[in-house]
Amino acid sequence: MPLSGELKAAEEPTACKVPKFQLNYDSPLALKAFMQERNIGARKKYGQNFLINPSARKKLIDALGISAGDEVWELGPGLGAMTDGLLAGGAKIRAFEIDAGFIRILKEFFGENRNFTLVEGDALKTWPEMNRPDKQRIQDRYFLGNLPYNIAAELLGNFIEGKCFFTRMVVTVQKEIGLRICARPSSPDYSSFTVLCSSVYKARPLTLLKAASFYPAPHVDSLAVVMDLRTDRDPYAYPELLYPLVRHLFGFRRKTIRNSLQRFMVSCMGAEESGAIHLDILESAGLDKDERPENIDLDGFVRLARAAALVRGNWVKGLKNAGGLHDKE
Repeated sequence: MPLSGELKAAEEPTACKVPKFQLNYDSPLALKAFMQERNIGARKKYGQNFLINPSARKKLIDALGISAGDEVWELGPGLGAMTDGLLAGGAKIRAFEIDAGFIRILKEFFGENRNFTLVEGDALKTWPEMNRPDKQRIQDRYFLGNLPYNIAAELLGNFIEGKCFFTRMVVTVQKEIGLRICARPSSPDYSSFTVLCSSVYKARPLTLLKAASFYPAPHVDSLAVVMDLRTDRDPYAYPELLYPLVRHLFGFRRKTIRNSLQRFMVSCMGAEESGAIHLDILESAGLDKDERPENIDLDGFVRLARAAALVRGNWVKGLKNAGGLHDKE
């Protein structure tokens, strides 16, 4: 690896494993010089921070546990440090990049590699076009990304609610978000986002990454998290009300669920129809009316959502039978 910002031509570049040029991804000076030469730079609004710690990059890639030929979605490849390592292992990469300058570099470095596909634009908008949900079989694919703080929770939430699942995800996020992903009931970090993630994945912290591991150095520490697809649950079988119900209840996380559930059922059915059925729902779900959302585990929320869905379904059925509700043609 060169110690300056210059590029070094590989002796015999191939179109399937390595880029035509090698950049010293471990050196802030090399990265800075290269970006100045190419008139590009890391943008704060995109949360662009390059991981310059080679042992950390290896740890993240190793944690994916991929084999040659496996499909990997990579979010925010930047200048291609992780991309290079993934391709060297024979992975088939679908890289999502929003920055026009970095897009030019990625095409230069990896454009001739048949295992590399670049998806240009905002990943929040482009990923649905790449996803093909299949209720018969969850696609065997992996995800790797250093997720910007401003989109991390939204992107992961969109994946889960959009039925875009991965065998394993290794994500680097702001420490506070990582703690929320891995939290347990009754802990300070437990949230609706925790329940959302735990409904599909078993998460565990991998490693804490201090600011010095990145260039430019962010103002916060990051946490790498491994998220393994659950094999004990069917992600397609959850009641439709689960996620809206969880979000509503956590809006009153330290309040008892009795009143917050009543508000939710009013929003579903109207004040006159809902009455006191929230108490029947709680009894059916086996939950104490004085319990708080921060203490309820995934199973409790699933029981609650199923009981609420059953009550709401019976109410809708009754309206239809009475001629007060009509199906849309």
